[in-house]
Formats: sequence, structure tokens, C-alpha cells
Amino acid sequence: MIKKVFMRLIYFVKNDVRYFFKKINSMFRNKIDQYQRAKLQLEDAKIQIDPELERKIDNKELPILSLKNVTITFGSGKKVFKAVDDVSLDIYKGETFSLVGESGSGKTTIGKAIVRINPLTSGEIIYKGRRISGKLSKYEDRFVIRNIQMIFQDPAASLNERATIDYIVSEGIYNFKLYENEKERVRKTEEALISVGLLPEHLTRYPHEFSGGQRQRIGIARSIIMEPQFIVADEPISALDVSIRAQVLNLLKKFQIERGITYLFIAHDLSVVRFISDRIGVIYKGKIVELAESEELFSYPLHPYTISLMSAIPIPDPILEKNKKLIVYDPSIHDYSEEKPRLREIRKGHFILANSKEFIEYQKKLESINTNQA
Repeated sequence: MIKKVFMRLIYFVKNDVRYFFKKINSMFRNKIDQYQRAKLQLEDAKIQIDPELERKIDNKELPILSLKNVTITFGSGKKVFKAVDDVSLDIYKGETFSLVGESGSGKTTIGKAIVRINPLTSGEIIYKGRRISGKLSKYEDRFVIRNIQMIFQDPAASLNERATIDYIVSEGIYNFKLYENEKERVRKTEEALISVGLLPEHLTRYPHEFSGGQRQRIGIARSIIMEPQFIVADEPISALDVSIRAQVLNLLKKFQIERGITYLFIAHDLSVVRFISDRIGVIYKGKIVELAESEELFSYPLHPYTISLMSAIPIPDPILEKNKKLIVYDPSIHDYSEEKPRLREIRKGHFILANSKEFIEYQKKLESINTNQA
């Protein structure tokens, strides 16, 4: 009897001690979070954008992001490989700019360079008037991470299989202390999941319990919870079924309308990007070969590589698809021995990679297309 009373007393004392230390731990954690939040806010205040520059970016007088003569190489010495070769382009606020090309053309390399995964060999990347490539201070690095996010191509490989969905989605706001208390953190995480069509009860689950489409939605939730202004979407639908692709594309479009997000959309399928893009850049072996507005590019394709990509677009009519002639691009048709090519504007907003001789030929081809359409 005495033993039972004694054991019960120990049990209650243990619980009281545990509760006491849990309470103390919670108090200290809240104080530390408050201190870190205040510290991060002071650091964020050191990065200020000129209001006049913001106004010009909002009015699309200036680009939100620019790549200037960007070159990226891998390896060294005789084994050096040039993945991106002197690429320059501008992306304006609120638009969807698509990079299209075959596998290995340098699309993802450019996307990873923007989020500072791949270092540049030469050139620079400008975001809101600030250089974000090369060595940055910790305040500038935080500024980039806070404003630019990435949706990765493989939804399975980009999620930590050992972490819960709660941890995966809220890791960004936890690191940046973008919440006042634990209750608000959970609320923000639940809202992010609901906004991509998932449920709050999914927070305690692990990535392997979801389908490919659901995993990609988790990746999107992880990006949008940070409230970024620019998102690099690296082939976010290539690993998904056709029916799921439309849902993910609609989801991205919805966030663009609601939050004014700017996208760099990376894909290898022109039929997909036609309906989501404002402008399209066609890239081949690290070089932009043609750049134009979406409908302009499809109405007046000029570069042989662009034409070859368009010939590979599937046609829903089986008879037409069977009789369709595929065009294979042969780079040897270009003769750049005397004059190197550069991007030239052939129509307003329509640029093509050509030397002087080729440019005259493309102008004649454009006149021929106009005559046929008339």
C-alpha cells in the first residue's frame, strides 16, 4: 500500500517537473524568437529599394530582373564545358517569361543561377536594380531568398522524405521568422496548403504518402508561403500526368493574378508554354536563338531551331499527326566563319540570333510570311 502511494507520488512529481521545464523551454523559445525576429527586421531594413525605381518596375518601364552577358561554365582546363553562353534578357513584373529548348540547352542552369545555386563565370544578374550574382552580404543574400523562390522539376527528389509536410512547407518562414508565434506559423502553413488544394490534416504526413501531383503542390506551397515576387518554375509539370498538368498550370496562373508574381517558366514543350507565356525565349546550346511575344513567335517563327521545335508539337488529329513532317535542326547550315551572330531585332520585340547575311535572309522570309498571310 505504501509502495503504491509512493509510486503515485513520484508519478505526479515527474509530471509536474516535466510540465515546469516544458513551460520554461517555451518561454525561452518565445524570447529567442522575438529577439531573432527583431534582429532580422533590422537587417531587412538595411536593404531598401528606391521608391522611384519601384514605380518604374511596377509600370514596366524597367525590368524586375535582368541577365546581362551571363556565361556559366563547368569544369576547368581542357575539360571546361560552357553551359550558358553570353545570355542577356529582361523580365518585367507580372509577366510569365518562358525559356524553351531541348534537354541540356542550359534552361535549368540559368534558373539555378538566378536563385544563386550556380555561380556565374562572367556577366551579372540584376534584380530590382541590385546585383544579386557573385559575392553578397548576408543582408543581400536574405533579400534574394526572401524575394526569389524556385519550384523544382522533380517533386519527389526536391522534398525531404524524412520530414513532415508541416516542416517542409514552413521551413522558410521559420528561418526568416515571418510569424509572431507558433499559432500564426501553423495558420500560415495551413493556409498555404489549402491555397494549393490540399488539406490541413496533411501537415503530419510525409512526402511518400502523396502522389506526384500532390508533391508538386507541396513544392508550390513551400514557395508561395514566403510571399516572393519572382518564382523560377523549372519544368514544374514535366513529371506529371496530362490531367494534373492543367491543374498545376491553373494554380500558377491563379497566384500570378492574386499576388502579382513574376515567373520564369522553364519547359521543353512549346505547346504548353504557348498558353501560359507572355514572352518566349528559345535557347539552344546555351544561346538564346529567338525571343518574342508568345503569339508573335508562333505566327512568325524564323530561326530553323524554333521551326524544328514547332514541328515536334503533337497534333490532336491522328491523320494529320501521321502525315506530319518532322524538321530536324542542323546547326551546320550556319556559316559564322566571317562574322559572329548576335541577337538582332527584326520586328518590335522580336529578336533573332543572326549575322548580317542571315538577318537579310530572315527579313525576306518574314516578308514572304506576311504576303502569304495577306
